[in-house]
Amino acid sequence: MRRRSAVDRASRAGAIDRRTPPPRPPAPRGRRLRPPYDRPVPATDVEVVLAPAKVTLSLRITGVRPDGLHLIDAEMVTVSLVDELAISSGDGLEVVGATGLDVPVDDDNLVLRALRLVGRRAHVRLTKRIPAGAGLGGGSADAAAILRWAGVDDPVAAAGLGADVAFCVAGGRARVTGIGEVLEPLPFLERTLTLLTPPLACATPAVYRAWDELGGPRAEGPNDLEPAALAVEPELARWRDRLGDATGATPVLAGSGSTWFVAGAFPEAGIVVRTLPAGLVSAPSGP
Repeated sequence: MRRRSAVDRASRAGAIDRRTPPPRPPAPRGRRLRPPYDRPVPATDVEVVLAPAKVTLSLRITGVRPDGLHLIDAEMVTVSLVDELAISSGDGLEVVGATGLDVPVDDDNLVLRALRLVGRRAHVRLTKRIPAGAGLGGGSADAAAILRWAGVDDPVAAAGLGADVAFCVAGGRARVTGIGEVLEPLPFLERTLTLLTPPLACATPAVYRAWDELGGPRAEGPNDLEPAALAVEPELARWRDRLGDATGATPVLAGSGSTWFVAGAFPEAGIVVRTLPAGLVSAPSGP
């Protein structure tokens, strides 16, 4: 079998999904799908596509819409912690190396939903290095990789899939507002971060629900979801303090958690990653 690598292309979009999205997201407007919808991968091809994680450096919740979705003002960056999708002929999804929350392989999986959206039939072997439920956009990154592979870059379609998919399609560094669908690209800044992901996971809907129940607090630090995540999973505090003691820095919660991060390289304290500009994907990181 012939094997080739595909470097992910960036496009301009962004979204954060904080509740279960509709079962059939809208068709892309950037690249519309036309018959035949069920187009298999050629039998001789195995294409490897990379899916980098994102880190939310800051997150303010600016309001709640009547439909319950939260309005945000966030800064997000792409980092060099990368899942790998090997796409070949056939059907189905195989997940290897998943940690954190369970990664379903049924029709609700974002990879399979993305394949349905773009009208492609393929077998995907997904090697996970981004922990699930860690606040690093792992599932969204995987779905975004499928969209890039298929050449679909419409932000409305990506937002329909949810969970940061549109930002992960765009990549790089951006200010993200609205419910996550409004992107303002920002100049790339080369940064090094150390991530510490505890052996526990935070479900994003539960954290936003706790934020509502707490009365919508504004955090002292850069992430308004931190008090809510600590209410959902009090053990997070121990891991925050562990990273702080090891580095002498003040950890910040990544998104809805459970990952904590600090600026700088502290390999003895966690996983060291670097930021990536839009359109550039590093080789896979991690074991």
